Amino acid sequence: MNYASSWDFTMANYGAVWAFMVQLGLLLLFLMMGNILRRTIPLFRKCLVPSALLGGALLLIVNIICKQFGFALVDNRLMQVITYHCLAIGFAAMSLKTEKSTHKTNRAQVLEFGALQGGTYMLQAFVGLGITLVMFLLTRYGDKIVSYICGLILPLSFGQGPGNALSWDINFTNTPAAQFAGNGSFGLSLASIGFVVASVFGVLYINIHKKRGDLTVRSGLPVEVAADPAILNGELPDNESVDKFSLQAGFVALAYALSFGFMYLLGILSDFTNSIAWGFNFLWASLAAMLIRFVVKQLRKRNIMHRDYINNYQMDRISGFSFDLMIVAGVAAIEINDIKNYILPIVILSLVGTVITFVYIRLVAKECFKGFEHEFFLMSFGTLTGTASNGMILTKEIDPGLRTPTSSLYILSNFPAMVMIAPLLLLLSFAGKSLLNAVIACAIFFVLWVVYTVFLFRRKIFVKRYQDSPVATWTDKADC
Repeated sequence: MNYASSWDFTMANYGAVWAFMVQLGLLLLFLMMGNILRRTIPLFRKCLVPSALLGGALLLIVNIICKQFGFALVDNRLMQVITYHCLAIGFAAMSLKTEKSTHKTNRAQVLEFGALQGGTYMLQAFVGLGITLVMFLLTRYGDKIVSYICGLILPLSFGQGPGNALSWDINFTNTPAAQFAGNGSFGLSLASIGFVVASVFGVLYINIHKKRGDLTVRSGLPVEVAADPAILNGELPDNESVDKFSLQAGFVALAYALSFGFMYLLGILSDFTNSIAWGFNFLWASLAAMLIRFVVKQLRKRNIMHRDYINNYQMDRISGFSFDLMIVAGVAAIEINDIKNYILPIVILSLVGTVITFVYIRLVAKECFKGFEHEFFLMSFGTLTGTASNGMILTKEIDPGLRTPTSSLYILSNFPAMVMIAPLLLLLSFAGKSLLNAVIACAIFFVLWVVYTVFLFRRKIFVKRYQDSPVATWTDKADC
């Protein structure tokens, strides 16, 4: 068969040839337009609203208008696919980075940062699930039924962004016992609200504490300035036959390929492993990237590999690009008709989720991270309502030179945080299978939250035991 004669590059084959490129072009075009809006409208700039969020919202509005004239500008299914994959690609790129801390970090604080992330996830999980369990019981005999499981999407939306929120929204939608019909839009809506919460409340926090006089902006020069990675000896030069960025993309592709193989293997083992395989593509991609990073490190130690092929700066660019696309696509993929029956749960979950996250992180910051509690709060609150990018942007507003150990602690706490969050991820599928399962999961989340919180406030709870070992207090030597 002559395949070349079976299709051409004209509009007759739009779906096969042009559809993906047009949708990708729309994402990039509206990302640029979002950046223009942010640069030209002072309110957006002052509130640190991400350009990607503005671009996605603008594309969503334009698509709604286009639908009134009988055609859809946005392919929602393709946008959901892009959101799903960009999450994993971004996590893989982040995990491939070499962990280099420029600050001396306290091991206890690394565990405490991990416990805070685990505790916040569990708090969001049991409160969110508790809210929708109550709403379900109150409405199950009425005209409208609120799904008991949709509150469990709160920690995924706020804590992990559009990709995982979309994945598990669709997973629950495809589980008949969950009685849920979010079709991806419920999770994407909550995640979009999370970005706004991170930006607006973060800026309000900075301005309020500046007026109180207990927050000062640190100098812009870091305590230790790392050498530019591009000029370090042993790194791949720019004049090689293969572009340096192409190799970085290759490492990310290898990590995602390994994660796909692992997901496929889990999928054929049993129904249970299949249920947890495909929804955690970002987790398996991260683990595969860590494995690759370990292998590369060992090859370098044994002089089998003579150059540093993994470049942190360019991995940052890949993850940043992936997350920008994920945000624009995630917001644009929201289908208004799918969320009109869930407006009340979305509003309640957003309000309650914002308050409990704010209060919990603030209390932990004051207890465990004295000397840089404001920087720590902004990093944690931005990350646990939006993404790590939101957290970093907020932190740099008051610590532009990253003088405090906040960013180093965040990098080093990734593994303990992953371990402490694992119970939530493992119980997602279990909770969606029945009302009783959801109640049991809610109770487990509450117990885990108590455990993590006791660990974080152990010095205050067990005063006698810890009276001779007070919490470590960081001080900026340049300000002494």
